[in-house]
Amino acid sequence: MKPIAAWLRPSYAQKLSLVATVPLIAAVAAIAVLVAFQSRALAEREIKALETQLLEAKKAELANYVTQARNGFYFIYGSAAPDDQGARDKVAQIFSAMIYGTDGSFFVYDYDGTNLVSPRQTEMINKNWTGLRDSEGTPVVDEIIRIARSGAGYHSYLWPKPSTGEEARMITYVTSFPSWQWAVGTGVFIDDVLATVATARADVEARVQQTFFYIGMITLAALMVVFLTGMGLNIRERRLADAKLKKLTQRVLDAQEEERGRVARELHDGISQLLVGVRYALDTARRKLDRGDPTAPEPLGKGIETLGVAISEVRRISRDLRPGVLDDLGLGPALKALTEDFSARTGIIAEFDTVVFRNRLDGEAKIALYRIAQEALTNIERHAQATHVFIDLRGHKKGATLRIRDNGCGITGASANPTGGLGLRNMQERVEQLDGEFNLTTPDRGKGTAIEVTVPLSHLLPPEPERRARAKAVS
Repeated sequence: MKPIAAWLRPSYAQKLSLVATVPLIAAVAAIAVLVAFQSRALAEREIKALETQLLEAKKAELANYVTQARNGFYFIYGSAAPDDQGARDKVAQIFSAMIYGTDGSFFVYDYDGTNLVSPRQTEMINKNWTGLRDSEGTPVVDEIIRIARSGAGYHSYLWPKPSTGEEARMITYVTSFPSWQWAVGTGVFIDDVLATVATARADVEARVQQTFFYIGMITLAALMVVFLTGMGLNIRERRLADAKLKKLTQRVLDAQEEERGRVARELHDGISQLLVGVRYALDTARRKLDRGDPTAPEPLGKGIETLGVAISEVRRISRDLRPGVLDDLGLGPALKALTEDFSARTGIIAEFDTVVFRNRLDGEAKIALYRIAQEALTNIERHAQATHVFIDLRGHKKGATLRIRDNGCGITGASANPTGGLGLRNMQERVEQLDGEFNLTTPDRGKGTAIEVTVPLSHLLPPEPERRARAKAVS
């Protein structure tokens, strides 16, 4: 099982996959939520409109029933006196006979709350139902009487269905017979409307879930494409990286062999020849001393002089391999010594300029800038045909910059590319290891070449007091 620490430190490929997949998942999730919200909102508006339309149709139907019933026996009510009990009984009898459908009928209450007509529920007749409420606490009879006193209107409440005995939502239309103080009305159960609305909502929810399913499938397919593409790119990049690593390794080995060959040639052509000369001079002096020749000191002095040259040559080779002044005094003095030695050896005028740098570059940056300057001066000596070289080293708020400029023949063609030659490639790779910038300027032929290397601020050490304070804090 993979340890937790490994998950907390994802690899580059895992980071790349996260960068590709997390925004995709977030975008798809946002789209899905937005689509679901919009779909539900639109469907809810449509369902509300459908419910309102169906209820309005029911209400219009109820109002039409009551109006037709009232018009049907208005000749009795209109010509009867308020206390005409015979007329009241006759109208109540007519209402009792007016039933329709499975559960439809008319009801009559007097203003005191006593039920006078209830053909579907006869047990309610001649009983006072003031204060009656449904299971939700909605007043029933009191509200019906209030509506009748105010003229006419609708009332909705829960009421047992005569056909099943189960409670269901009911809408009633109520009007009044004011001279008799009657509240007359009829109602219709709207469970069919509620069932239609519930079916519509369930259909909407099913469509939303189906939409989520489709979005999920599309997202999964997109993630698979991203994953497979990422895997393909990762494999390809790994192959390219392996190939580049092999080339780099070979170049390092070649550079090592080249450096070994150079040192071997230096030792053979320089030190070895000098030491052979010293040996020859000492051998000649020994033979002359054995013969008592008074000229014996002459070859001995020449041998001593040649030995001094050999010692200087050893020091030069050692300085080229690792200059001690770089570690002891810093980059500025090391570059100054390199410039002076270059000018003395080649006859090319070389100028070095810098500000007080206080040796604040770290070891890696110092070595890299020194080797770049060394490589640049070697190229100038071999190829530039220059007569003047300018080297400048500056520290600034962004880091440190080394500039090397000559007045030689310049670089043209493919060699102008920093990756064109081994020396320039080495310079660029050293700068890249420092996360710095490498710029090669090649003007028109005959106007020289300029190299500018910038090392970031991260390779500058803090001032000496601050370094001492940090060291003390650590200890």
